[in-house]
Amino acid sequence: MRRKIKRKYPVVADSQYNSEKIAKFINYVMLSGKKNAARKVVYGALNSIKEKAKVEDPLALFDEALRNVGPAMEVRSRRVGGANYQVPREVRPERKQALAIRWIIAAARSKKGQPMAIKLADELIAASKNEGEAIKKRENTIKMAEANKAFAHFAW
Repeated sequence: MRRKIKRKYPVVADSQYNSEKIAKFINYVMLSGKKNAARKVVYGALNSIKEKAKVEDPLALFDEALRNVGPAMEVRSRRVGGANYQVPREVRPERKQALAIRWIIAAARSKKGQPMAIKLADELIAASKNEGEAIKKRENTIKMAEANKAFAHFAW
């Protein structure tokens, strides 16, 4: 029997930029339920982007970074006849956005010696220029999918 479909709760847009993507990003940055701290980090990063990249609208750069980091293809494990195959699959838009957000935050957290807001701003700026750790992660994911194209016929 199939499990019931999980109800997705709508994300309330954030107060400053009136964007659902920013609200979702804040939720991903948040640790231990400290949403105010996460808001300070994200808004600080967006203000830092305004100063560093000298852009009028940091939201456009943020959207560009998410678009650049989101992978088109990924591999999923599939067990066929006692062997596990890495089967390349297309990535759904919701998952693409979730992976992009996760990879950008992980790349920013891996850096040392600066406040999180500045690390996040640097990673977002780099991602918008198709550079940085998050872009490397996307490239590795796409390379894995390319390398395993021979197993595409196992897709379900």
